[in-house]
Formats: sequence, C-alpha cells, structure tokens
Amino acid sequence: MAIQQIHYEEVLADCSDQAGAIALLKQYRPYLEMIPSMRRPNESLITIPLPLIRIRGSVSPSAFSVSSTDATGTNPKIASGEVVRLPCDIAVLMCDPEWKIKTGVEIFVFIHQPEEDFSHFLGRWRQTQILLDKGYEWLMPKRYQHILSEGADETRPLFVIFPDTPERIRRGLRGAYLPFVTRSVHFQDEEADLQDMDSISSEILGADE
Repeated sequence: MAIQQIHYEEVLADCSDQAGAIALLKQYRPYLEMIPSMRRPNESLITIPLPLIRIRGSVSPSAFSVSSTDATGTNPKIASGEVVRLPCDIAVLMCDPEWKIKTGVEIFVFIHQPEEDFSHFLGRWRQTQILLDKGYEWLMPKRYQHILSEGADETRPLFVIFPDTPERIRRGLRGAYLPFVTRSVHFQDEEADLQDMDSISSEILGADE
C-alpha cells in the first residue's frame, strides 16, 4: 500500500513530544546515547515540530535546487535576520537537565512524505545544511524561551521511512551513509474511538425508539 498523508501525520504527531522522540531515538542507538541524562530523559531534550530559525547570514538563490522554488518559479533570496522554516519535520535539541542549558548536539528528523522520492527526501537535508551553515538561532517554544537558543556545534540527520517506502530510497540512504529507521503506523486507538462512538450512537438511537 502506498504511503498516505495520514501515515506521515501520525508519525509527526507521535514524535512531537519528548516521549515520542525518545522512542524514535531508541531505534537508532548512537543518537539515543547522545541524550545527556538517561535517568532524566524527559528533561534532557526539547522537541520542535516544523521548526523555525532566524538566519544570521543571507542565502543566495543559487544555493538552492530547483525543488525549492516558490510560486513564481524562482528561487527566493533569504535575507540576514529573516525567519525561515527548516525543511526538516522535527528538531530534537539536547538539554542539560541540571543547568537547563542546551548542549552542542541537534538532531534533525526527516519523515518520508507521500509521493516523495529519494532526491527530494535527501534534498531536504541538503537545504537544511545550507541554512544552518549561515549561522542561526532557534525560535524556541514558549516554555523553553529561557534556554539559550544559539545554533549547535554538531548537527545530525535521522530519516524515518515506512515499510512501504520504495527500496531505492533505502539504497540511496545507505549509499549516502545516512541513518534511517523504519516506523509502522497503527490506528488501533482511532478504531477503538470509532467503535465507542458507534456504541454511543446506538445507545442514543435505542433510547429514542
């Protein structure tokens, strides 16, 4: 079965908080070991879905591929100080639970999107690298605005694919020596909710008769 938007949305939602991000990192042990404190994992990382950064240096239109063109068909220039959304799906920032400061490692999660082939999937990481290279600071979620938002010394990607992701994407990621994990999506909770709603509806209809 082809990857559907709901599959992407489910993984994005699942990995948008600390518990989901930790579960994801457990699938790739080298990144799991980067968590500052395994005794206090929920206080040791910050997750930012669809993250925003403020660029310190301008980015030339020629730095991007054709796939990043805007509605006019041209590559837009990004000015210094401009806020942009990174092409990744989730940013995972490591944080010292004692000092409440961000450490030097950041992980950028890329979830395979419907109709996305290898060149665009990898291209999102390459575009992220270009933006980060100019210097940046995070637009932190409100609850973390007290934490220093400077960019990291070390940035790492993690690609998330599905059982139905084409084999060429797996081959491409292996060939580029980029880490990836496979996630399956289950909708048992939604099915249970639908059954509960059907049961409630039946009870209401029965009471009306």
